[in-house]
Amino acid sequence: MNKPQGFDLVERARALQPLIMSEADEIERTRRLTPAVTSALIENELYRALLPKSLGGSEAALQAFMQMQEEVAKADASTAWCLGQCTVCAMIAASLDHDTAHEIFNTAPGILAWGAIAHEARAVEGGYRVTARWDFASGSRQASWLGAHVRIINVDGTPRKNADGSPEVRTILFPVASATLHDVWQAIGLAGTGTDSYEVSDLFIPERFTALRDVPSALREKGPLYKIGTGSTFSLGFAAASLGVARATLDAAIALARAKHQSLAAHAMRDNQAVQGLIGRTEGDLCAARAYLYATANAMWHDLGATGEFSPQHRSAVRLAATWTIHQSARVVDTAYHMAGATAVFRSNPFERRFRDMHAIAQQLQARDTHYEDVGKMILSGNR
Repeated sequence: MNKPQGFDLVERARALQPLIMSEADEIERTRRLTPAVTSALIENELYRALLPKSLGGSEAALQAFMQMQEEVAKADASTAWCLGQCTVCAMIAASLDHDTAHEIFNTAPGILAWGAIAHEARAVEGGYRVTARWDFASGSRQASWLGAHVRIINVDGTPRKNADGSPEVRTILFPVASATLHDVWQAIGLAGTGTDSYEVSDLFIPERFTALRDVPSALREKGPLYKIGTGSTFSLGFAAASLGVARATLDAAIALARAKHQSLAAHAMRDNQAVQGLIGRTEGDLCAARAYLYATANAMWHDLGATGEFSPQHRSAVRLAATWTIHQSARVVDTAYHMAGATAVFRSNPFERRFRDMHAIAQQLQARDTHYEDVGKMILSGNR
């Protein structure tokens, strides 16, 4: 069987696991990816996984990107989260003119991060002016460029509208040196992501450093990857990262059960039938979640290659699979954590951080319960 395009990225990610694991404590302490980890990700071109080939990127198949995320997350969830965020942000290159994208992504380190959709930019001659502050910029501490998604106000003060009457939301891009970053990320999990806030004051953004994100008609690249858009790719990438965290946590519980002799118990944990059954069921749960996520992604990718279309049904299927996978991964981590008993509460063991990281992942946009409602509404409308 042929490996999917970009599969070498998975092998590179796996090879980096020892380094990332050795740096994980420092990442947690400083709330930043360490220079050693950032340099290794750059040198191995993992940040360029979804960058177009025309710019020297891998333009990897979706499955390869997801597996890359899994492998990194097994070593450290914060590293995987930053990598996933910035890698997907780079997909905006497909909607920029070549020279602009080259300036952003082929000038070292060539890393873009952005935060939540918020605020407005006012149209002026040659571009836009904006004064605003945004939150949740994971990976911003490694980035050379920042982005923001803003509603556009015309010169006459009226909101700019799309053809369907909805507000136009445009992505603006600017060097990180143009912004002030605020150290606000004091969180129970994913502590090392540096998911900080950033602001600009009366900043001029030339028109060429703006794009319509996830708008098929605005694409300058023809590869199937870019038709999926950043929203669904974020969902699949972060769901894959949750699988990596769950896999590493369950493996740690299995290793502990093989060696641990519980207090007052006559036999080792590995000989306890309750423990054996729990591990068997949890292994099945994790394998089922992984199979579901990848089967959904693979079916969508196949259809996309055959029809050239990423349909609302594909988007709904991806959203459901990603949401359910994150929730299932959290349950696996909870089971492994409780199985470890008192051992799990010590920072010197591999459970406590992964427990916090997994529950931080489960609180993010990609895991909201309202996604089930959206999918259910589509099913009940007969548009599945």
